[in-house]
Amino acid sequence: MTQISRFTERCVSIAQRVTGERGESAAPTGGGGFADYALISLHCLRIYLDTSYRMTIDLLKEMPQITGDIGLDVADLPAPSTLCKAFDRIEMSVCRVLLHQSAQLHNPSEHAAIDATFYERDRASRHYCHRTNYRVQTLKVTKLVDTATQAVLDLHCSTTLEGSDADLAEQIARRNAGDLRSLAADKGYDKQALRDQLRKLDIRPLIKHRIFAPYDHAHNARIDEDRYAQRSMTETVNSAIKRSLGYAVRARTWYREFREITLMCVVYNIKRAVKQ
Repeated sequence: MTQISRFTERCVSIAQRVTGERGESAAPTGGGGFADYALISLHCLRIYLDTSYRMTIDLLKEMPQITGDIGLDVADLPAPSTLCKAFDRIEMSVCRVLLHQSAQLHNPSEHAAIDATFYERDRASRHYCHRTNYRVQTLKVTKLVDTATQAVLDLHCSTTLEGSDADLAEQIARRNAGDLRSLAADKGYDKQALRDQLRKLDIRPLIKHRIFAPYDHAHNARIDEDRYAQRSMTETVNSAIKRSLGYAVRARTWYREFREITLMCVVYNIKRAVKQ
């Protein structure tokens, strides 16, 4: 069995679990539409192959085994425009559940690190940017990464730089409070309110203090250095995702870009699980 076939099987299994469509036909029957799990699997394959909608369908027409893993015949594959429009119907909440399920393939260690990175939005032509007032050229993505398995646990996307990194970290930690025992971050997340909130959530903060007074050295000396050093795993994960799946998003609108980034992390988690 090839790696792409193993990836597709894992992807279909997770998508069926999230959508609750284990027994439904993937192809349209009786005038209905495609099953949600089939469309989600096709979008994950599009990101996995790093191709456009049209090229994805063309490639899958030459891979009957892969389409069969999804539950489709080659003749049943949707048109590129149908696949594109279906992306709008995938809610962000569903993407987050997919991300959580893909992370569980790695048995997370409850010790995580957080950091932000940027994705380019420059694949749009200059004419398109001028016509649609497309001014923001980067997308800020804050990722929560398991330090032991390097799986992406959660993320936050934004097209603006408003709000501090510490506030975003608190929001992400609150969503994952029951699954974390410690959270490591660099000095950019140095905020006492964040540390207090993490302790209320029973999460140990591993965030070094910026040096303003002698007692800040004492605070930093009490931090577990081995755990704190693992925060670099976020940089490793960010680099791996950009090298394998691309540094830029293909979508044009911000809500589609958020979903695309989330599915990129889902694809990354599944790819790591397949390799292991």
